[in-house]
Amino acid sequence: MSRRAEAATPRVAVLGAGSWGTTFGKILADGGANVTMWARRPELASEIRTGRRNSKYLPGINLPKGMTATSDLAEAIEGAQQVYLSVPSQTLRANLIGIRALVADTDVPIVSLMKGVEKRTGMRMSEVIEQELRCDPDRIAVASGPNLALEIAQEQPTAAVIASRSLVTAEAVAIRARNRYFRTFVNTDVIGTEFGGVLKNLIAVAIGIVDGVGYGENTKASIITRGLVEMTDFAVANGAQPETLQGLAGLGDLIATCQSPLSRNNTAGRLLGQGYSFQDVVDHMQQTAEGLASVAPILQLARASGIQMPIVEQVKRVLDGTMNPREIAPHLTTDDDTPQGERTQHGQAGSGGALRRAHQLALDQFRNGGRGAARDRS
Repeated sequence: MSRRAEAATPRVAVLGAGSWGTTFGKILADGGANVTMWARRPELASEIRTGRRNSKYLPGINLPKGMTATSDLAEAIEGAQQVYLSVPSQTLRANLIGIRALVADTDVPIVSLMKGVEKRTGMRMSEVIEQELRCDPDRIAVASGPNLALEIAQEQPTAAVIASRSLVTAEAVAIRARNRYFRTFVNTDVIGTEFGGVLKNLIAVAIGIVDGVGYGENTKASIITRGLVEMTDFAVANGAQPETLQGLAGLGDLIATCQSPLSRNNTAGRLLGQGYSFQDVVDHMQQTAEGLASVAPILQLARASGIQMPIVEQVKRVLDGTMNPREIAPHLTTDDDTPQGERTQHGQAGSGGALRRAHQLALDQFRNGGRGAARDRS
C-alpha cells in the first residue's frame, strides 16, 4: 500500500477485546478501516496482533489484516478518527477515567457498543460517557440491533442501528461501520436505542429460565410478545420514541437474543431454570451477561416512572432465590382477574400496526442498495 493510500485509510480504535468488541473490530476492518484493538491482557493483544485470532472469545475465526491490537491504551487511541467502547457496563466508568485525557482535545465520535445500565446510578452508557469524558453529547453514538457476535464474525448478514443526538455523527459512524455482510441504519433516538438493547436482555433471561425449566414454545412466545409491551412502555416513559422499540434495536434484537443459544443472557437464564444459583451462574459464565446486572436498576427506574414490569419482577425473584423457577409465569401476571384487552400498561391499543410498519420497513431497508445511511423509522 502506498503512503498516500495508507494516509487516506481511516483509523479507528476499539477498546475491549471480548467477543463483541473483536467482532466489531472485524466489521470495521472489513469495511476498509485500519483498526487498533485495546485488550486489557497483553497475551490477548499479542494473539490478535501476531496470530490474527481471538481463540477464547471467537474460536475458529480468522481476523483480517486490517486489525492489530495492543494493551497500551494511549497507543490504541492515538490518531483514531472514531473510538468504539466495548467493555462490561459495570466497569465503563473506571475505564473512562483512563481515556478522558486521551480524547479531551479531540472531536472524534465516541461510540458505545454496550447494552447495559450502570447498577449504582441506573444511567445509560451514553450518559456515563458524557459525564465522565465531559464531552459534547453530539459526539456520542450508540450501536444496537440483532447482533450475536459469533454469527457476525462468521459473516452471516445482519443489520444494526447507529443512534446519536447528532444525525451527522450517526451517519459518519454508520458509513464507517458497514460492509458487505453488516448494514447500518441511523436514528436520533439514543434513549430508545439504548434501552432496547438493555431491556431485551432481561426478557432473554426470562426466556432462558422457562427453557431451562422445560416449558415449550407457547410459554416463550407469550413472554416475548408481552415482553415487547413491557420494553416499549418502559422506554417511552423514560423518553424514547415507541417506533424505535418496533425496529432493529427493539423487536429485532429481542427475537435474536431470545431464540439463540449463543445469547449469554439466554444461557444465564437457562442455567437458573435448571436450578443453578445466581452465584453458580456468574461463576460459570466466561463473559458478562449484562441482563443479570441490569435487572435491579431497571426495576428501580420502572417504579419511579410508575411502570409495571411483571416479567422483570419475576426474573428478579428467581435471581434473589425467592421464587422457584418452575413457578415463573410472568406473562400471566395481571393486576386483577378481570378479562383484559391486549393493551399496553398505559391502556393504549396494542401495537399491531406499528409491527406491520416495522416488518415493511425491514424489507425496504434490506432492498436499499447501500445508498448512504438509511433512517431507521420503524
